[in-house]
Amino acid sequence: MPIQKQLPVLDQECCAPLVRQPLGTGEAAELARVLKALADPVRLRLLSLIGAHEGGEACVCELTGVFDLTAPTISHHLKVLREAGLIDAERRGTWVYYWVVPVTLNRLAGLFVPDLAASSSR
Repeated sequence: MPIQKQLPVLDQECCAPLVRQPLGTGEAAELARVLKALADPVRLRLLSLIGAHEGGEACVCELTGVFDLTAPTISHHLKVLREAGLIDAERRGTWVYYWVVPVTLNRLAGLFVPDLAASSSR
């Protein structure tokens, strides 16, 4: 049973490349929330560990030993990543398993793709 059913991922209409059109106030706030979640070395490492883990998902038990941090601190960082829609999770027995939400990462990646046709004319 999933821990969280509805993730607050970036809006479908959001996220035309930043160089193509200016962001609206709501889009900027939503994007800032996701980028803020990524702007922490521990959370970046957690996201990377989860995404690179064999099978595309990792048990919390496999993540806590990697860091010199307490389990509650790791749980806090995982919660921030979940709330930003970057990862999702499911409880299986006594353990929680995490995986990356590809649609969120794809939307983020698309933000920073320049319009090559426009830039080649400069």
